[in-house]
Amino acid sequence: MHSSRVLLNYDMIMDTASAQKRIDSLRNELDRHNYLYYVKAQPEISDFEFDRLLKELEALEKEYPQFDDPMSPTKRVGSDITSEFVQVKHQYPVLSLSNTYNEGELRDFGSRIQRETNLEPEYVCELKFDGVSISLNYEKGILRHAVTRGDGVQGDDVTANVKTIRSIPLKLQGSGWPDEFEIRGEILMPFDVFTRLNEHRETNGETPFANPRNSTAGTIKMQDSSVVASRSLDAYFYYVPGEIKLTDSHYKNLKLAAEWGFKVSEHTKKCANIDEVLAFIHYWDSRRFNLPVATDGVVVKVDSIPIQNDLGTTAKSPRWAVAYKFKAEQVSTRLLSVSYQVGRTGAVTPVANLEPVQLAGTVVKRASLHNADIIEKLDLHLNDVVKVEKGGEIIPKIVGVDTDSRHPLNEKVHFIEKCPECSTPLVRIDGEAAHYCPNQATCPPQIKGKIIHFIGRHAMDIDGMGEETIELFFNKGLVNNIADLYRLKVEDIASLERLGEKSARRIIDGLEVSKKVPFARVLFALGIRYVGETVAKKLVSAFKNIDRLMESSYEQLIDVSEIGQRIAESILNFFGNSENMKLVEQLQQIGLQFELSKEELKGTSDKLAGLSIIISGTFENHSRDELKKMIEQNGGKNVGSISKKTNYLLAGKNIGPAKLEKVKKLLIPIISEDDFLDMVKQ
Repeated sequence: MHSSRVLLNYDMIMDTASAQKRIDSLRNELDRHNYLYYVKAQPEISDFEFDRLLKELEALEKEYPQFDDPMSPTKRVGSDITSEFVQVKHQYPVLSLSNTYNEGELRDFGSRIQRETNLEPEYVCELKFDGVSISLNYEKGILRHAVTRGDGVQGDDVTANVKTIRSIPLKLQGSGWPDEFEIRGEILMPFDVFTRLNEHRETNGETPFANPRNSTAGTIKMQDSSVVASRSLDAYFYYVPGEIKLTDSHYKNLKLAAEWGFKVSEHTKKCANIDEVLAFIHYWDSRRFNLPVATDGVVVKVDSIPIQNDLGTTAKSPRWAVAYKFKAEQVSTRLLSVSYQVGRTGAVTPVANLEPVQLAGTVVKRASLHNADIIEKLDLHLNDVVKVEKGGEIIPKIVGVDTDSRHPLNEKVHFIEKCPECSTPLVRIDGEAAHYCPNQATCPPQIKGKIIHFIGRHAMDIDGMGEETIELFFNKGLVNNIADLYRLKVEDIASLERLGEKSARRIIDGLEVSKKVPFARVLFALGIRYVGETVAKKLVSAFKNIDRLMESSYEQLIDVSEIGQRIAESILNFFGNSENMKLVEQLQQIGLQFELSKEELKGTSDKLAGLSIIISGTFENHSRDELKKMIEQNGGKNVGSISKKTNYLLAGKNIGPAKLEKVKKLLIPIISEDDFLDMVKQ
């Protein structure tokens, strides 16, 4: 009531100019109080006073819609307007971190850094938050896009949802930030919010969430941003991509980010050496349980950005950073039985069925046993008391057995000899731990698994279909392989349980749209063992079309960057199978993309064919990622380490002395950025 009376007075005396001035003033004041409360934890006014100011602003914005601003504090409450998430390509690839679990591995990491740089670099230690990765993009200080990690190349635009998180600045504070700026961090659900949310769900008869990370992931992908706003998510930020020139220090970059309004963990610390890093880890190993949000380790990064650039990355992770994972919590429970699951590749995975037990915030009833060797090593017997922990704080696994409490009549667990689904005798390939069902043609889980993989989001991404739909189609005899999907008709689908004509048309339309999916995703969708998304892109870049790939030799395959013996043999085995060749032929006739498009072929050549090039240093005209892409587009092989097989060092500024010395010792030619550009332009 009080705020309405104030607004009535303003309405009577305000002209348009005064209204705009008051609106701007309220927005600035509310932004400041948001920052003080959610980032600094130093509120200056009460919740009541904050709400009064917010309601005044809401009323003024309604009265004067010409002053609408998508970055207004009033937009943080969200909207119930739903929309599909749009895929956005990351300007800089989002890589994963390599994990280490003990002190020896961490010291090995430090030794490698010293060996490759001839320096004892400083490190930055950060608590590893267990949430959902997010990339924020700002233009002239205004938040434009918030994108999930996705597959590392592109993710979902969840900007509307992220705007509801009050610890994330909609407009940057201070000055000095670049016109185009990106920062990465982790969205989290605090423990107290998680507890309240589950209590509310249980009161309403809903299934409680398993853990804060899962609830965060589910929340950030909701279509209704007003519900997201009600979940009180938080966010911490920890990385500015090295291509964005701020300072030469990762630690200084984080300090700048904090000045611009980002929530950077106060516990982040710069360390002079690995001994100080280990001291930080030991300190937080037990104290992490006192934090308000979930953490599962410590991230260790080289502080110097020039050294980061010199060390470079592998296909999946930076070589200048590592995640030290805290030892998982461990509990004891009883093994009730062992069941077996068959995957899409035919791999048979044993699963332990346990007496339910609380572990790391969740109730655990099942744990993976991985393979026959693990069962034998543990010497498992039914009704054993077993020790269970979560590998990487996610997947439960049995790590030990209390043999002292074992009853002498407990039956020993023996790995099965036949497929639990089709009774085909299992096989084990030399050098591999898993047993496989070789019956690819008629084993139900393999058939369904391949089709489910094919329709998946990162593969063909066929609208309207999921695991339950495929299960239904298979059980009704409508599909027995992925080519059968394209033979479905509206009338086949519309009469099925839980489906109708609208759903049927959506599925048929989705199948038609999938015929335009690029070759790399089609290759990944085929489900060739060991050919993931990254490998599929490498193969497509190297061979350009399916015919050249099918005709390739072992030597040609392993000559492709990151294709080793295991992947090469798997590809040869896949295309050596007549049923697989028949399937590819059918998919070609259906109209799927099995070659690079004209647009994708632009800028590609064989000018660097057969050449292995290593990149080191920083460059004036192109980023390292752009140069790597050019190498691959022109048929060359981008390598991460120096060997006798390396043809050139593409050198920028600030190359590590150890790398230079090794190159000179092996008489490897050194070329500049201009030299390289001349090579690809010839």
